[in-house]
Amino acid sequence: MQRLAVAFFAATMALSGCERSAEVLTTDAATVHARALTLDTHLDTPLMLSRTGWNFLDRHDPATLSHVDWPRIRAGELDAGFWAVFVDQAELTPDGLAAAAAEADRVFSSIHALIAEHPDKLVLATTPAAVRTAVDAGKHAVLIGVENGYALGGQLDNVQRYYDRGARYIGLLHSSNNDLGDSSTDKEGPLHGGLSEFGREVVREMNRLGIMVDVSHAADSTFWDILEVTTAPPIASHSSARAVHDHPRNLSDDMLQALAERGGVVQVNALSNYVAALDVSPERQAALAEMGRELASMSGGRRANRDRFWAALIDINERYPPPLATLSELVDHIDHLVAVMGIDHVGVGADFDGGGGVDGMYDVSEIGNLTQELLKRGYTEADIQKIWSGNLLRVMAEVQRAAR
Repeated sequence: MQRLAVAFFAATMALSGCERSAEVLTTDAATVHARALTLDTHLDTPLMLSRTGWNFLDRHDPATLSHVDWPRIRAGELDAGFWAVFVDQAELTPDGLAAAAAEADRVFSSIHALIAEHPDKLVLATTPAAVRTAVDAGKHAVLIGVENGYALGGQLDNVQRYYDRGARYIGLLHSSNNDLGDSSTDKEGPLHGGLSEFGREVVREMNRLGIMVDVSHAADSTFWDILEVTTAPPIASHSSARAVHDHPRNLSDDMLQALAERGGVVQVNALSNYVAALDVSPERQAALAEMGRELASMSGGRRANRDRFWAALIDINERYPPPLATLSELVDHIDHLVAVMGIDHVGVGADFDGGGGVDGMYDVSEIGNLTQELLKRGYTEADIQKIWSGNLLRVMAEVQRAAR
């Protein structure tokens, strides 16, 4: 029955927009997009701040794997974004955990330094009201999310410390199991069977402080444990629908319904491998594997050899271009999320600068195309405003109110 309802919803949305001309759609989209408060919940742009020669004020070629900078933020009219404090996974040892916390501190400092350097363009926002104030002033609101609870360094006190530095969501996992719980993509299989006891403590501390609990990257068992522990609405900062593309990083319909019932929101991810099934050439796979082995053999791994990593990846992309999903395929995920969860529980977390980008919305300058595609499928302006920021800001306010 649910599959029929989803199919009916998608067909209805498509039919409602089919008589509108391309010219009218383009004009409407520009107007609607300009009026919307646009917010992306997952930008890995802090990774760019450590690249030699990269300048936030320059417009960079997307071929350099940069998707966000000031000229393109303005071109795409992105009003606000959660900039990710991402820490690459390493050993679950005291030294590894201490190094992770030190790296997180470095990334926090780089974000704060950029904001201080450009106060006419950027402002740190930690509440929905602060986001709206920044946008009204013509500035880009920088919010902060932590990707990978490994960044806590095994110390519960760091939840408070990161909150004090501006973090308003924490993604408990990344691509490997950590000391908080199991990842959806760890090749070694489960380590804890869900959340660890430390992970449960972290979730409770996040609830106490008013930090949104992010389930993206969590294994299914970890997801369900998080929903059992959290007393505030959870989010998925950059995840899509498993029923549209069967990938462990995406969420099943049962998970989507559970998130909606808890008042949460799912921010659709534009990383192509999570959007659609793609044919990756054996040559590209071999080159990526060799790059990984080479970096792993270097002292400090990828974290200590950032320029080498970017140069190698750019070279591989030039020789073996990565296949891309399409914007239409991305919006198929939004259609499905809305059909299963309702319009009040869907948003955008494109994963720009972290691998995100589809044909038609490859960098932040092209996000207006998403608004146009939504209008084409029959979404109203009120719907689009909810998707672009209204839903996420509502959840953020609810999480902060619950903490108070």
